[in-house]
Amino acid sequence: MHSASGQLQAMQVPAYLSALTSAQFRALAALTAMLALAQIGQPFPEIAWLHHLPTLLLLLLAPMLLRRWPLSDGAVLAIVLFFALHTLGGRYTYSSVPYDEWARLLTGDTLSDRFGWTRNHYDRIVHFAFGLLFYAPVREIGRRYLGLSRIMAAIVSIGFVLSVGALYELFEGLLTLAVAPELADEYNGQQGDMWDAQKDMGLALAGALISAGWVRWRTP
Repeated sequence: MHSASGQLQAMQVPAYLSALTSAQFRALAALTAMLALAQIGQPFPEIAWLHHLPTLLLLLLAPMLLRRWPLSDGAVLAIVLFFALHTLGGRYTYSSVPYDEWARLLTGDTLSDRFGWTRNHYDRIVHFAFGLLFYAPVREIGRRYLGLSRIMAAIVSIGFVLSVGALYELFEGLLTLAVAPELADEYNGQQGDMWDAQKDMGLALAGALISAGWVRWRTP
């Protein structure tokens, strides 16, 4: 049972989970199960922890953070969906996600053959999804807890996407200096594209702008 407000009763779950709505609890539980399944027969164990550590931290901290700063179900689900995409990428490393094999099983054709792709584009999808899915939660935080106007919340949200995207690309650059070249190459997934970082940040910006347009249309 849960209350009319949708919050789980403390008697059913540990106290630190009691602030979650039922939808948020189910979303985080599903992400926990996905993270656990991603470790079974892990094909790239030497770098898997680099990919999955942020998701593990999210799962550990989310109940406490949401208890202190509640968010809407939509905002939490958007964040969880991004981390689900990231967990799938971390399972195989981004450049090895076998979407062509899955497409062949479903349709008898591969996406690479159909669209003439010469690289694995899963990393591009996730960078686009970062901007698309994080814009609204950051905007909600700005409006609800920072008292920002609609325009300033939109500017801050787009700036957040660009800043985090740039910091992540800097992290990947530093990683190449700190670990063995083959390990860095597997993690970064550059796949020989010298403009990989710029394309990734551009796709994140495109996702954020699309989300901004959608939010503006839905909340005039």
